[in-house]
Amino acid sequence: MMQSVDAIGRVGTFQLAGEAEGEALVFSQPLSFWGGIEAETGDITDHSHPGLGQNVSGKILVMPSGRGSSSSSSVLAEAIRRGTAPAGILLERPDPILAVGAIVAEFLYAISMPLVVCDIGGIVSGERIAIGIGADGEAVVRKV
Repeated sequence: MMQSVDAIGRVGTFQLAGEAEGEALVFSQPLSFWGGIEAETGDITDHSHPGLGQNVSGKILVMPSGRGSSSSSSVLAEAIRRGTAPAGILLERPDPILAVGAIVAEFLYAISMPLVVCDIGGIVSGERIAIGIGADGEAVVRKV
């Protein structure tokens, strides 16, 4: 499922398929969208998170998983609608709450934000990352 492609790329599994490119924003701690992200701006507002004050808008958000509250799905969907959401999200573990938010946004607003489960090791904040769709429908993540 999460095999490596080469030194600069990897294959993962889509929770929601799509393509995106952006600057990586990498966190070792999970982030909750409910109370942690301002949907109007994309700013991280969680005072207990090391990313406080950074902005997720248009970035490839990279973290182990989402964190809590089922309301995170509605905040993510609203951020996608407003154009303040990440361009894509890479997770080490599947997250049904974030998947629901992305799926609802795609259904209601016809805006796709890929959500990928893959090995996130070695990805560094500031690198440009592209998410693509492989020949077999798998997620292909590579540095650009």
